[in-house]
Amino acid sequence: MMNKILVVDDEPAMREGLADNLLFEGYEVDQAEDGKVALQKVQEQSYDLIVLDVMMPELSGFDVCKKLRMDGNKVPVILLTAKGEEIDRVLGLELGADDYITKPFSLRELLARVKAVLRRTQGAVNTSTQQFEKIGLMEVDFKNFIARVDQQEVKLSHREFEVLKFLKDHQQEIVSRDELLKNIWKYDEFPTTRTVDNFILRLRQKVETNPNDPKIILTVHGMGYKMIGA
Repeated sequence: MMNKILVVDDEPAMREGLADNLLFEGYEVDQAEDGKVALQKVQEQSYDLIVLDVMMPELSGFDVCKKLRMDGNKVPVILLTAKGEEIDRVLGLELGADDYITKPFSLRELLARVKAVLRRTQGAVNTSTQQFEKIGLMEVDFKNFIARVDQQEVKLSHREFEVLKFLKDHQQEIVSRDELLKNIWKYDEFPTTRTVDNFILRLRQKVETNPNDPKIILTVHGMGYKMIGA
């Protein structure tokens, strides 16, 4: 049975382009031109995933996501945003989004995010393929995008997985903020070093026993970060 995805964007070219490519990948796709239509469609039928633009008139993607979660609807949501401020991304995740991707983005990246979110939320992972690595309090399966603490799954965005994986791959090495920006963000979203710092703070909340006194992801003042003793 194919997964059904709702694409919500007030720009027809963007919406139809995404829908066409998702159809080509074998998904069943529905479209909504704004937040109100999206909420109506969700009431009428079920979806396996919603790809939701943030910047829409009247009802923003944040508003839609908030309404869904208030109504108890747990359908996975990937936010599309052209806004670069870290606070907007954090807000999206706090409102219950499962991941976000910043415009402009490559089709390859979007499809990877869609597959990862569906894999995480549907539990369709073959347990024999799981390979967890211990990082502080958390166990992480980077292949299947699963993170857990005390056997309870922890929600990480796709980019949080990427940052954690890069630090793990360079364990015991000092990784500068510029290295993370270059290798993870690829400088295509005009992020700042503060963006990196915010990601590190969020990851520490999940892996450290005491985030205010980190023992796993250390700050090397004036240089960057180092993961030790993972």
